[in-house]
Amino acid sequence: MKRTPHVALLIETSREFGRSLLYGIARYAKVHGPWRFHRRAGALDSPLSQWSDWKVDGAIVRDVAKVESRILPETAVIFAQHSRESYAPFPAIVTNSESIGAMGARHFLDRGFEHFAYCGIDDYVWSQGRGVCFQAAIAGAGYTTAIYEPPASRQQRPWPKEQHLLAQWLTTLPKPVGLMCCNDDRALQVTEVCERAGVLVPEDVAILGVDNDVLVCDLSDPPISSIALNIENAGYEAARLLDSLMHGTPMDGQIVPVTATHIVTRQSTDVLAVADADLKAALRFIRGNAHRALQVNDVVKATTVSRRVLEKKFQSQLRRSVHREIRRVRIDLIRQLLVSTDLPVTEIARKAGFDGIAHVARYFREETGMSLRQYRSRNAPGR
Repeated sequence: MKRTPHVALLIETSREFGRSLLYGIARYAKVHGPWRFHRRAGALDSPLSQWSDWKVDGAIVRDVAKVESRILPETAVIFAQHSRESYAPFPAIVTNSESIGAMGARHFLDRGFEHFAYCGIDDYVWSQGRGVCFQAAIAGAGYTTAIYEPPASRQQRPWPKEQHLLAQWLTTLPKPVGLMCCNDDRALQVTEVCERAGVLVPEDVAILGVDNDVLVCDLSDPPISSIALNIENAGYEAARLLDSLMHGTPMDGQIVPVTATHIVTRQSTDVLAVADADLKAALRFIRGNAHRALQVNDVVKATTVSRRVLEKKFQSQLRRSVHREIRRVRIDLIRQLLVSTDLPVTEIARKAGFDGIAHVARYFREETGMSLRQYRSRNAPGR
């Protein structure tokens, strides 16, 4: 009789990232198991269980203190990145900072912002990486990024003290500013500090988080926009790798990437940072009619200027044509429908204003280089 593998899961359940990883792992085990799980619930700083006594065959763990000293030589282990850049020779689940930073930058650039900022948590390599990549993407568009520097003194880092320093920094930023935070927890802190400091969100500071932790984002006032990641799929792929490791594949620093999929826009960034009335009217019209097969002349009719003048405004302030903006917004709509719904492609085509599957499939591939099915399978968990 085949022995059931015993697997330790030392992953927090207090945050969306950890919960989504666990969903993906469970989905794999349901199909390819059974596995017997030894799990620790709680937060990242919860006490570490004596899991070496569980005699497990494999484990997926956060890099909490002293965990490596408890790993037995015969145990297959995958780390879920937290505070380190490299885990070699152990495999690791690692967030792709470039995809996250670039998507955050594009979100603000598309809304016409000319001032940008980043607020991270200094101790964590994933936070630093997202900040560096956000700054690089903004620099590539010809702008600079103000970076929040957490207090060097440990005595100033407890939140009751740090929030005063953060408030001072926020008030010095040029307005309006697009501010990306390393995750949703940090975005919530910034939102609360803005309220206390009398800084308007999103009019003065538009705030974007990462992870799309719905509980954190929706309980904020205003609700927080966030970059969604394919975390559940990464959990599934990590479980697939662990299965292979438990069957003899050597641990050789394999990487399971977590990438950005789309942005869930909520009130914290629901603003257009453009002063020109006709440009703002055009952008609002395109966003409000993403489900239609718009032509450039349709957009022109929503303004008070000629097509030639409107095209000049788009190029000078947004660095793209009206036609390119129409395509970009329609592609974003298709992406969100693929990832966030179970709708069949025929229904997605209808909702996006296409007259059939062939048309929407060709349109999507031209812009993304992927088929609709490929995009959904890579980014939509369980679909």
